Amino acid sequence: MTDGFYVDFAALQQAAEGVTDVLGAMATKQVSDIDAPRAAFGHDALGDKVADFCDRWNIGVGHLASDAQEVADRLNASVDAYQHVDTVVAGKFASVVQSPTGPDPAAQ
Repeated sequence: MTDGFYVDFAALQQAAEGVTDVLGAMATKQVSDIDAPRAAFGHDALGDKVADFCDRWNIGVGHLASDAQEVADRLNASVDAYQHVDTVVAGKFASVVQSPTGPDPAAQ
C-alpha cells in the first residue's frame, strides 16, 4: 500500500528559476574575459597552454550551460504536467461528488 505523494509546485518552479538565474550569471562571465594574448604571459609555451585551457574550458562551459538549460526546461515541463493533471483530477472529482439532482444533502 502506498501513502501517496505530494508535489510542491512552487519548489519545482523555484528550482527551475534557480538554474535559469545561474545560467544568467554565467552569461555575464565569459571564459574569454580571462583569456589574454599569448605574448602577455611572457613565455610562448605558457601562453599556448593558457589559450588551450581557455578554449577547452569554454567548450565545457557551453556543454554545462546546455545541460543546465535542459534541466530547467524539464523542471518547468514537470510543473506544467503536474498542474494539468491536478486540475483535471480536481474537476473529475468535483463532478463525481456533486449530486445530479441538486445540492449535496450531506453538505448541511
